[in-house]
Amino acid sequence: MPKLSDIHIRDPFILPVSSEGRYYLYGTMGAYTWSESAVGFDGYTSTDLHTWEGPFPVFRPPTDFWADRNFWAPEIHAYCGRYCMFASFKAKGICRGTQIFSANTPQGPFVPLSNGPATPLDWECLDGTLFVTSDGDPWMVFCHEWVQVGDGEICAIPLKKDLTSAAGEPTVLFRASQAPWVQQIDSKGRKGYVTDGPWLHRLAGGELLMLWSGFSASGYTIGAARSTSGQLLGPWRQDARPLYNGNGGHCMTFRDFDGNLWVSLHRPNETPYERPMLMPLEEDKLASP
Repeated sequence: MPKLSDIHIRDPFILPVSSEGRYYLYGTMGAYTWSESAVGFDGYTSTDLHTWEGPFPVFRPPTDFWADRNFWAPEIHAYCGRYCMFASFKAKGICRGTQIFSANTPQGPFVPLSNGPATPLDWECLDGTLFVTSDGDPWMVFCHEWVQVGDGEICAIPLKKDLTSAAGEPTVLFRASQAPWVQQIDSKGRKGYVTDGPWLHRLAGGELLMLWSGFSASGYTIGAARSTSGQLLGPWRQDARPLYNGNGGHCMTFRDFDGNLWVSLHRPNETPYERPMLMPLEEDKLASP
């Protein structure tokens, strides 16, 4: 059975399913990350986070699917008795966007809840994640890409309860350059500040954190922002120092079946070498100093 070092994916997402005693691993299929003909998304399962079974298909696009490339960053969330997938896609001449899917089980198959993205159709967007407020209202937090706006943004948009579409207009939460550690990149002559992979984590004391990725002097990097109101719409304050600057990122957090907190990311950031990586987190060290 493969170990994490054998699995070539980016943006690794782990879903613990306690009723099964299994962890599910999903991610961007490494071999197709930059391909103009994507395949879909696969999954893996494990009982110990060390050895994994798979891959098995969890999503394959229907024949009339709108996108054909950049199938990126699938996240699977338990929501209202079902499993929902948020993932990003693109086609030539069509803006990248995050679409939402649903399935009865974490194995899929995941089917679209709508005909296209829930992000604005004229925005280049990616890496949508689900956030549910204390009142039970669903939101999508996502990135408005630096390739369109120069200074990458992290935004939030309200969703309908059934997740079939947006229920309002997006709000910009913050921009990449607001983080002291962020550096501008130059990609094929285009310069800008990157935002990737937002992930919300509420500490036991109530503080709301957002972990997100960009680029620093050390390469791909994870930083943290803190909502000074404790609410999704902020305002958000950036930590001066990154959480991780070892040329890895696009992270999420989860608890294992013993209650231990982990962060999942891919490292390094260069294709074809990226692999999933798990690191333990001490939650008290994430709290504001």
